[in-house]
Amino acid sequence: MTLGLFVITAINSVYAKEFVMSYDGFYDRLKVVNKGDFQYAQVNFYISDIGTNQTCAIKSGTILTEKNEYPLNFTEHAQLLLPFDKQLDTDKAVVVVEPVNPLHDCQLKLQIEAKEFSSLAFTKHNLFIVHNELDKLLTDLSGFFVSKLMWFLLPEQKGVVVTFTQPQDFSSLGVKCEQTVCYFAVDDSYEQNTQLIAADVQIVKVTPWIAK
Repeated sequence: MTLGLFVITAINSVYAKEFVMSYDGFYDRLKVVNKGDFQYAQVNFYISDIGTNQTCAIKSGTILTEKNEYPLNFTEHAQLLLPFDKQLDTDKAVVVVEPVNPLHDCQLKLQIEAKEFSSLAFTKHNLFIVHNELDKLLTDLSGFFVSKLMWFLLPEQKGVVVTFTQPQDFSSLGVKCEQTVCYFAVDDSYEQNTQLIAADVQIVKVTPWIAK
């Protein structure tokens, strides 16, 4: 499990250009996020190529029930913007996606991440807060049976992976960076450290750093 990926689920082709997913799988995960009242952590849904993990650009999408049809919102990065809707779950809705390239072998990627970091100062203390939220969401999504009774099966979250808009180097802090992506091993020392790590940096997202 790498870079904040919680689940990767293959999608079966229905026609040459379309594939279908049951809405209830999305609803169940969105319900966990809403119930937990997380301030920063969220679960997002992306479409990517199985072989390359590159974006599977989306041409069109629809949410279908037996009686109704609704447009599916998505981004240029192939993120599905699904509503949290009990009625769609009750009506056993399905999500239909048509990729731009019909030859792509696409998959659904569920990713735990925090994006609303712009309101936070870039400090170890705030990374500690986000780290704990991401870890709690990972545990909640794993369900009661695994998290309480088979906790040893849970992936270990070592810290957070921060993606920036520009390449960074925090080697002086013992942080490993690879161009725009930096790995922060979060421990208890982060909690009380409110010193600014760097100014004028733009963060794209923060994801869990999962130990292999």
